[in-house]
Amino acid sequence: MELTPPGLLGAVVGIVLGLINYGVIVGFVTGRLRALDKSESRAEREEFERKLSLMRRIILWTDVIFFGGIGYWFGQTMAG
Repeated sequence: MELTPPGLLGAVVGIVLGLINYGVIVGFVTGRLRALDKSESRAEREEFERKLSLMRRIILWTDVIFFGGIGYWFGQTMAG
């Protein structure tokens, strides 16, 4: 597999779109989950925040890899 400029440009654009998607999705989901949070103790609250942090990291890496890959493929396709 050869890395080409159009593919790399597409990957960069894809990553930027992935980061925008990340901001929208995480903002919405985090807000909804915090509204539904029923933590009563400090330990429960810390566990909830730990799980939110894990969710944000998973979504970030999924978005970056997925959108970067799709962007690379699109750039390659458009370049011929």
